[in-house]
Formats: sequence, structure tokens, C-alpha cells
Amino acid sequence: MQGLEHCPQEISVSDKISGISTSEPVAKPTGSSGNGVVADKSQGEGSASPTTTQTGDHVTLTNSARSLQKIEEAVAKTPVVNAAKVAAVKQSISSGTYTIDAGRVADKMLKYESGLK
Repeated sequence: MQGLEHCPQEISVSDKISGISTSEPVAKPTGSSGNGVVADKSQGEGSASPTTTQTGDHVTLTNSARSLQKIEEAVAKTPVVNAAKVAAVKQSISSGTYTIDAGRVADKMLKYESGLK
């Protein structure tokens, strides 16, 4: 670029940008790792702790949610295997009285197969 000379110039820069001065510290943002309590600067420079404390979150469950919670607890306590039925089948097998209905087994197999498609 001809005709343009590079001359260093001094530029005056203010320490205030948009009304924020460097003498006033900027508060650290609070997130999930913070305690969530922030002091209000309008209370005065001398107050280091807030006058009120923040309480924990409050959750209210609906009647439906309570019912579902009770059902979930009951299902969790129920054993996966019906021990009484297993004992009865074992007894009938060992005594030779256990019978298998082949037609019923075949019907259930067909229903199962049709559900897979």
C-alpha cells in the first residue's frame, strides 16, 4: 500500500467499560456446584453474609404419583419366582401325577410365534 505510513500512536483507554469499574469485583456465577446463596450488594459493603438463608427444593407428589410409588415398592418386594407353585410342581413330578396338556402347549407356542412377527 503506497502512501500509507505506519505511525505508532498513543490511545487513551478508560478503565471503565459500560459503567463497570475495576475497583468493584465481579461476583462468581453460581451453578450446580455452588451453594446457591448470593449476597445482595444493596445491603451495604460491610455485610459479608446474607440475612436470609435459602431453603432446599420442595416437591409435591400427586395422588397418582403416590399410588404408583406404592405399587412400585410392592412389586420390588414381590419375589420373581412363585416358590409355592414351584414346590407344588416338584411334588407332582416326583409323585408321577404331573401331566402335560400337549394341545395347550402347542396353542401357546403358536400365539408366541405370531406375536414375534
